[in-house]
Amino acid sequence: MIKVKEYRGHIRNWKALCRELDIDEGLSREAREEAILIKAYETWGQDMAMHMHGMFAFALWDEEEEKLFCLRDPFGTKPFYYYRTSEGELLYGTMIRPILEQPGFVKELNQEMLQLYLSLTYVAGEDTFFKGLKKLLPGRFLVWQDGKIEITRYFRPEFYPDDSKSLQEWADEIHTTIQEIMPEVKEEDEYAESFLSGGVDSSYVLAMSDVQMTDSCGYEEERFDESGLAAQTAEILGRGNHRCLITPEEYFAIVPWVMEHMEQPLGDASAIAFALGCKATAQSTKLCYSGEGADEFFGGYNMYRNAERYGDNLKTFYVGNTNIMKEDEKKKLLKHYYEEVLPICLVKEIYKENEGLDPLSKMSDVDIQIWLEGDIYLNVDKMSEAAGLEIRMPLTDRRIFDIASRMPSKYKVNEEQNKVALRTAAAKVLPEEIAFRKKLGFIVPIRIWMADERYNRHVQKTLRSKVCEKFFHVDEVQAIWDDYVGGNSDNWRKIWTIYTFLVWYEIYFGVE
Repeated sequence: MIKVKEYRGHIRNWKALCRELDIDEGLSREAREEAILIKAYETWGQDMAMHMHGMFAFALWDEEEEKLFCLRDPFGTKPFYYYRTSEGELLYGTMIRPILEQPGFVKELNQEMLQLYLSLTYVAGEDTFFKGLKKLLPGRFLVWQDGKIEITRYFRPEFYPDDSKSLQEWADEIHTTIQEIMPEVKEEDEYAESFLSGGVDSSYVLAMSDVQMTDSCGYEEERFDESGLAAQTAEILGRGNHRCLITPEEYFAIVPWVMEHMEQPLGDASAIAFALGCKATAQSTKLCYSGEGADEFFGGYNMYRNAERYGDNLKTFYVGNTNIMKEDEKKKLLKHYYEEVLPICLVKEIYKENEGLDPLSKMSDVDIQIWLEGDIYLNVDKMSEAAGLEIRMPLTDRRIFDIASRMPSKYKVNEEQNKVALRTAAAKVLPEEIAFRKKLGFIVPIRIWMADERYNRHVQKTLRSKVCEKFFHVDEVQAIWDDYVGGNSDNWRKIWTIYTFLVWYEIYFGVE
């Protein structure tokens, strides 16, 4: 007998699986998805994930073989953690906090992770900030049997550029595929809303959906505020729009709540705004669409347009979307510096896998495996879960990636534009000024707010605390702070990364 021991997610192609596996489609979602996991395992065994589309992480117990089978979806949209106790038991789950509370877990800080965090601003790779607690990486499954762990990779992003198609043909394939996917994203009787920024991804998802209400975040500072563009898009498409106005007071007040529910520190300033957006949206719906995935698949970031210039040098420095502190700076800051702990070590195997590919494909590969999993999907999962909101991401799908994996880079970025083919597809249902609007990103006025004495008292206090002294040379931290408030606003990221770690540490380890 197979038992579902742990599961979080949404199986997108459940109707097709129910027919193929002879499962009653009339079951409740919970019963239906449990039945799919069991029958899929019985039918396809360890290959089951390649028959499933959606977002999922789960653990199945095979009573007959006394074997635990744990799996994380191809892109890591849902997390999965495991820990081996000194007694040889395996603790596991899709959330960290319940694991910390189990007998046999010894809570110790993995201090090496701080060194990586100061560069990346998120937790990348299989290690975590808790010593011994591991992440099951995307596209892997874990088998626990007879006291032994065996991890197997069943999926990795691979790129096979095909020059036989025109731009329009690629756009047609994207559009047709999204048309096929959208009916799977929710059931007919489910009510959903959609997050909407000023960008093409969320606008395209909205245009292809039947949702009638959208949700946006905005600020009083106009140069950071995309909510006006979002409202215009909603009006053009005949949909409603809720605007969550984020104030600096709300922003700073919720930071401890975010770090607690994130379970590991995250220095992405947009995560705080996203948390506030999730809480506001959860007041009117329990299900929301979001547009993550397209940037990494289809060349959405402006830095991707420099890919050819970087060339083969990428493997010496490119570790993902963020890299805010260099090694010499961390040596000055940290009381304990480990010479062998370098961000580039996280991606060495990825560069071996993608040897021979063009530079843009290499950058995308790194970001899909490192940045998406460690920052974007973690943020979406943890903040939506904490707010009581379920988020589904239609553009994160193996069928969408399959198109991106075959598309030549010239149809992803050019000198003038990014996401060229995706924008061309979106223009089938969006006005050109929306489909080809310049990417703004989910920006936050934090660089202004944090320099303001009305809002930064807790930041300043934390940077001078005993907890800060435990890990950092406080005079070096203060020098970065002084430079920042003195006018070098680029230093805000460094301050914010240090601050978020310290807030998180106090929550999980206390003040000595």
